[in-house]
Amino acid sequence: MAPRKRKAEVEGEAGNSSTDALLRRSSRLAKSAPALKTVFPKKKGTAAEKRVQKTVAKEETEEEEAQTEEKEEGKEETKTDGDKSKKKTIVVEHCKQCMSFKTRAMQVKNGLEKAVPGVTVILNPEKPRKGCFEIRKRGGEKFISLLQMKRPFQRMKALDMDQVISDIIDKII
Repeated sequence: MAPRKRKAEVEGEAGNSSTDALLRRSSRLAKSAPALKTVFPKKKGTAAEKRVQKTVAKEETEEEEAQTEEKEEGKEETKTDGDKSKKKTIVVEHCKQCMSFKTRAMQVKNGLEKAVPGVTVILNPEKPRKGCFEIRKRGGEKFISLLQMKRPFQRMKALDMDQVISDIIDKII
C-alpha cells in the first residue's frame, strides 16, 4: 500500500499553490479582456510565422520594384520617342539552375554596356525557362538561343563569350 499523505502537504497544495489561485481567478477575470491579457500574455510569433512574414514582405518589395522598373521603362521609351536617338534594350534570359548561366549573363551585360553607349541590358525580366540561355532584342530578334540544355551545359560552355559579345555589338550598330 501507498503511504498516507501528511496533513501539512495536503493543506499546502490546496491552499497556497499559485496554479490553483490562477485557475480560480481566471474564471472571474475571463469577463474583463484587459485583465485576461495580463494574466495570460500572448506568445510572440513562432519562427515559422516570422519566416512567412519575411517572405510576404520580400514579395511585396519585389512587386514594388517591378512596378517602378516598368514605370521607368515606360518613361525611357517616351523619352526616346521624343528624341530621334533610339535606346536599344537587350534581354538576357538565363536559367537559375546553375551559376555558370549567371556568370555568362553578367559577362554579356557588362561587355555590352561598356561597348555600346545608350544600350540597356536586362537580366531575366520574367521567370526564366529551365536550361535556357537566350540573348535577344526587346522587339524579338534573337542573337543566341540555347534551350532545354541538360547538365553539364556543354553547348553554353563551348561558347566564346568575347566572340558572342562582339557579334551582338556588330548586329546592334
